[in-house]
Amino acid sequence: MKSTLKKNILTQKRRWRIRKKVIGTAARPRLVVKFTHLHIYAQVIDDEAGRTLAALSTTEKAVREQKVKSNAVGAEAFGKVFGDKAKAAGISAVVFDRAGRRYHGVVKAFADAVRAAGIQF
Repeated sequence: MKSTLKKNILTQKRRWRIRKKVIGTAARPRLVVKFTHLHIYAQVIDDEAGRTLAALSTTEKAVREQKVKSNAVGAEAFGKVFGDKAKAAGISAVVFDRAGRRYHGVVKAFADAVRAAGIQF
């Protein structure tokens, strides 16, 4: 088995393992963040209703103008912008879904910036 295929399979297993435990409700929706080598995607999801409450990515024009990269500095800047957008959507508390990534580096920088914006988790 090729190493990239094995890595993707193991990442997917971690995602499933996390998703068994992390469920978004109307009171505390799920904040999921996905990092690629170029972009960052984040959304707040109410799993009970099956709908997205707020979403933002670095591909959108407002964020793209800030030239946010997918590194720790970019994750912190993106987290501030996303936290403000979530606050504007009326979201004050979430559960954090790290999508199979370890809680350090870019994931930690993003989470700390969202917390600093006033979102509780």
